[in-house]
Amino acid sequence: MTVPRRESDVIIIGAGATGLSAARTLKKAGASVTVIEARDRVGGRTWTADIDGATLEVGGQWISPDQTALLDLVGELGLETFSRYREGENIFVRPDGERVRFSGDDIPAGEATTAEVNRLVALIDELSKEIDPEAPWQHPRAAELDSVSLSSWLAQHSGDEAACETVALFLAGGMLTKPAHAFSALQAAFMGASAGSFAHLFDEDFILDKRVVTGMQSVSLRMAEELGNDVILDSPVRSITWGGLDHPDAPITVESDRVTVTGKRVIVAVPPNLYSRISYNPPLPRRQHQMHQHQSMGLVIKVHAVYDTPFWREDSLSGTCFNPKGLVQEVYDNTNHGDTRGTLVGFVPDVKADQAFTLSADERRQAILESIADALGEKALHPVVYYESDWGTEEWTRGAYATSYDLGGLHRYGPDQNDPVGPLYFASSDIAGAGFQHVDGAVRIGTRTAQQIIPTLQS
Repeated sequence: MTVPRRESDVIIIGAGATGLSAARTLKKAGASVTVIEARDRVGGRTWTADIDGATLEVGGQWISPDQTALLDLVGELGLETFSRYREGENIFVRPDGERVRFSGDDIPAGEATTAEVNRLVALIDELSKEIDPEAPWQHPRAAELDSVSLSSWLAQHSGDEAACETVALFLAGGMLTKPAHAFSALQAAFMGASAGSFAHLFDEDFILDKRVVTGMQSVSLRMAEELGNDVILDSPVRSITWGGLDHPDAPITVESDRVTVTGKRVIVAVPPNLYSRISYNPPLPRRQHQMHQHQSMGLVIKVHAVYDTPFWREDSLSGTCFNPKGLVQEVYDNTNHGDTRGTLVGFVPDVKADQAFTLSADERRQAILESIADALGEKALHPVVYYESDWGTEEWTRGAYATSYDLGGLHRYGPDQNDPVGPLYFASSDIAGAGFQHVDGAVRIGTRTAQQIIPTLQS
């Protein structure tokens, strides 16, 4: 079958928040663009879907106060936000299974352990303040910090195993979705720097502040509406033919299932673990091949449970629960704006997700709901809608929430991750500085990459 051909100044691979932000910026500057997306929808790792009559945020959803690029874009697109429900007390399930109600910032893990958690958070927070989120590899101790895992670093600084596990819960399970032995202390400190403070990552009322009324995918849908026919869906890119580093201004041809596009520049706006899904002719330089092999996705099951009413509120509970030893380590009230029903969202991260996937679907559902019930009681066992977001099986994502480097990778390859390879540019929230791994980072790096390209088109 012969596919249509077209020409554009810039060809963008990926119609998530990164690619669409880049396309929007380029088009405003007068450049022609074509956005090619493998999925049959826009939004990438944001997806607001109707599941059994319930509207669920299958992918990324929250906005924190420091994410000003995203907040500005939401306002510009005419979208509205609302605050996450957080009234009432929270629940902490201690290792022995005791269920404790609490309020305030300190988790009731025992006086000594809580004090040690706060000390460790302060230590990492001070380290984060020394790090430039746009260049963490420039820290004087970058090589040292990047060669030791977060779990080892925590053990070096504290003999309180419970305190170390609690810190790892928030960062390893809640953010990078990899075991704390699988990424470095530098990666952890950088994560804090990218959020404005490591302490912000420990403050769920900050990092999980607001949602978009019509869902986070609305951000991408609105941008795609502006771009119209310049967005081509359901068309995986198979190859990029370019002139090589010796001929950076040679025409570039991008071949996909539904269109072939010739242009001057290309933005590969997909996660780094998918770069190798595309054939590059000639091949990318050795440095890029090596770099991309040291970036991998984490894994988490995002669980959605919808109930006839938000029953936890009747007991003066916020719906926020922490259970470091449980299958579901975190739970939050995720009720939609104006909805009379109640929705809980829970997270089963990294190795616990591995364990959950060894169960049948029915067994996994039961185990997950029982874990939530350990915190919120028997009513949690009976949702009217239940759904598991499993991005690990998504052909064009293959994990969640995002990629990060293995031990030693950040300081070794980070300095080159944002550099173009001749006319080829790479951009995603996975390699953003501020807003790293968040939709805000996607907007920032998409816009910034477009701004880099614009002068090259005019020369």
